[in-house]
Amino acid sequence: MEQIVHPLAAHLQNIKRRLLIVGATMLGLLVLTFSFSADMVAWLNRPFENQLAFYGPTEALFASIKVSLLAAFILSLPVIFYHCWKLIEPALLPKEQRWAIPLFMLAGALFGLGMVFCNAVILPLVIDWFVSFGLDRDITPQLGVGIYIDFNVKFLLIFGCAFELPLAMTLAAVIGAASAQTFARYRKHAILLCLIVSAVVTPDATLFTMLLMAVPLMLLYEVGIIGARVFGRSQDHDGMDLPTDPDVPFKTAGTRMR
Repeated sequence: MEQIVHPLAAHLQNIKRRLLIVGATMLGLLVLTFSFSADMVAWLNRPFENQLAFYGPTEALFASIKVSLLAAFILSLPVIFYHCWKLIEPALLPKEQRWAIPLFMLAGALFGLGMVFCNAVILPLVIDWFVSFGLDRDITPQLGVGIYIDFNVKFLLIFGCAFELPLAMTLAAVIGAASAQTFARYRKHAILLCLIVSAVVTPDATLFTMLLMAVPLMLLYEVGIIGARVFGRSQDHDGMDLPTDPDVPFKTAGTRMR
């Protein structure tokens, strides 16, 4: 007798299988990138002229693991996006499926652009400012490799995620969940939220680093408003409207049909 699998159980098994594949991919890439961890630490050490030090037996090891894990995560993004796509594909209409892959590629490009911007602009400014602050007071800089790498990795991930903001705002406008007018109306609230988020997520709570995070967030919010105005659905009132496309049928309570 053929065993009947509940749809929810089958869906959970599918999620578990894909998570295992992603985890195995990241683990394999972690082993690979760990052999280049010394080069990656040296690359991140470019803004700081002095040699890094370690103050505990395991500090250098865990710093190498952190930077290798970051590299493994970046290299795993195509696999992560692919399995995310396969999970949501059954819920998408044919027209939406044609847009999904370009959107995933755009999301990956924005994440990479955020990390490049952070590494090329933000991190050198932050490190130079802090080191110069100590040198002006006749204090010799001696940074621990663990704290230094942790500082860099957090900044890189934060900026990578922050650069997804315009895409998220544009998609919200495209599906009708919000509009450019709504985003513009709540600009003051968004500025305050940017300051709060920057104070919470930055590795240190100084005003300088908070502004280096908050100002790009504010600019990205403005880019999101432009994207929402260009690509978003025109709305005469606030709130979520059901799609008016005749090719997108809806059943009771907005349940989508193919």
